[in-house]
Amino acid sequence: MRRAAVLVDGGYFAKVLESDFNCPKIDFCRFSDIICGDYERLRTYYYNCMPHQSNPATEAERRRYSAMDKFVYTLRKLPRFEIRLGKLGRVGESFVQKRVDILLAVDLVRLSWGKQIEKAILITGDSDFVPAVEASKDAGVLVQLYYSKASVHDELLSAVDEYFEINKDLITNSKL
Repeated sequence: MRRAAVLVDGGYFAKVLESDFNCPKIDFCRFSDIICGDYERLRTYYYNCMPHQSNPATEAERRRYSAMDKFVYTLRKLPRFEIRLGKLGRVGESFVQKRVDILLAVDLVRLSWGKQIEKAILITGDSDFVPAVEASKDAGVLVQLYYSKASVHDELLSAVDEYFEINKDLITNSKL
């Protein structure tokens, strides 16, 4: 059977769910299986970062961190799921994710060139992934992109083999 991997930029997907669909609760297994279609899902990889906590943490920071920790714990228990967490880095007065994009790109290329998958399904909008997409295509992997019209780079759309907008039907069929 042909195998696929789903690679989810968690920060991107959370923003899409919030801005486009009013924060529905998603069954990530169902969502992953739907977008894999008739391919066997080898695994879903979820990439994100834990939120910042000051020392001492504010009540809002503790709540945000606790909610994310519970979410990640729940995802870790799902069959065929891997969680990859980056680090937070300070840039001026704000914090930004570090290593998250690199983790996703490395997995995409490793799975492709290791011949573990025939199809890679990305949920992201960032053009930083173009070199990894091209390397995966060079390995003979079909690369699909699921994206939001409001937040996707044209260069990424041009680089992938196929692309699909994350639409209301997909989200409705993926709800808990």
